[in-house]
Amino acid sequence: MRQKPLTRGDALTDAVIVAAVRTPIGRGRKGGALAGVHPVDLLARSIEGVLEETGVPPEMIDDVIAGCVTQAGPQGANVARTAALAAGLPESVPGVTVDRQCGSSQQAVAFAAQGVISGAYDVVIACGVESMSQVPIFSDTPPDADPYGRAFAGRYPDGMVNQGVSAELIAARWNLTRAELDEFALASHAKAAAAWDAGAFEKEVLPCPELAADEGVRRDTSAERLAALPAAFHSAAMAARFPQLGWSVTAGNSSQISDGSAALLITSSDTAARLGLIPLARVHTAVAVGDDPLYKLTAPIPATRAVLAKAGLGLSDIDLFEVSEAFASVVLAWARETGADMDRVNVHGGGISLGHPLGASGARLMTTLVHGLVHRGGRYGLQVMCEAGGVSNATIVERIA
Repeated sequence: MRQKPLTRGDALTDAVIVAAVRTPIGRGRKGGALAGVHPVDLLARSIEGVLEETGVPPEMIDDVIAGCVTQAGPQGANVARTAALAAGLPESVPGVTVDRQCGSSQQAVAFAAQGVISGAYDVVIACGVESMSQVPIFSDTPPDADPYGRAFAGRYPDGMVNQGVSAELIAARWNLTRAELDEFALASHAKAAAAWDAGAFEKEVLPCPELAADEGVRRDTSAERLAALPAAFHSAAMAARFPQLGWSVTAGNSSQISDGSAALLITSSDTAARLGLIPLARVHTAVAVGDDPLYKLTAPIPATRAVLAKAGLGLSDIDLFEVSEAFASVVLAWARETGADMDRVNVHGGGISLGHPLGASGARLMTTLVHGLVHRGGRYGLQVMCEAGGVSNATIVERIA
């Protein structure tokens, strides 16, 4: 998707983000601060947040596009629609739920921007939610289910592995040591804590009665504590199948199970001006790319190259990167392949420290990226997500506020 101003009739139309908010992220397990909040209500809070921030009349919303990965139980039945109604939007406003795995709500942003540029939408909300406390990952895939089928299995006869083993395969392929993975994880927590202390999240995080700040940030962790954690995905069967693996992926250098939501309001520059709204950023360019489904999480590498080429930009043009911290090995392998300046990557922490509420993470990263550009005065930001199945979304935004 080429997200520069495109001609539609006699007018130039772009897609701009005029508001971006998120809830604090709760630990996604029993006792987590947001564990008792229904995912519909959790998403409704972010939808309400962008409406309150902009003052856009709810009846002007053309659609609500929500990312959600595990669409079962409380997150079933088209959570976008039910959350829109829970947020008080008129019954005339539709909603649709998107599943591109961990990139679901980043894809929602891309769909929203495409709709505005094409003229299908004037004002649209792109958002995402995941309550991993109430709807654990893989709840939509029972143990006896076959999610692949005969033809897929015929093409990939060696079978698939879980994402943790894929993260181990990446660590082995790029010769990443346990110390490097733990060092990255420790830095993520330190950056998140510093961001909270500096007020960097003030503009993006909504007041929440249950939780004031991201619950997963561990200020007291240390290299020694991280080094003491056992390998999370080792098994005798996997060790026999992949003897080259060093088994260095742990709970400490992996993303956290989390609960949260995020939302962005997207329109055109012309509509924003008519409504008296000041855009934060323009959706410049967006792509989706596939890669090896066994490694699963390497697609951010070709996706980054593809989005830069399509945008006509170089790596040095990007002021801030938001790269999904599903696992430390994913980001470190991406950095080695792209040559990105790590001082510009996840400057406020990421999924290892802030948390990774699957379907909300795409919108959360975009929210953090946009506000980070505004706060630091940068021009271009690049967001890229690793996604199950070997897929990745990459999006470049341009600050205009």
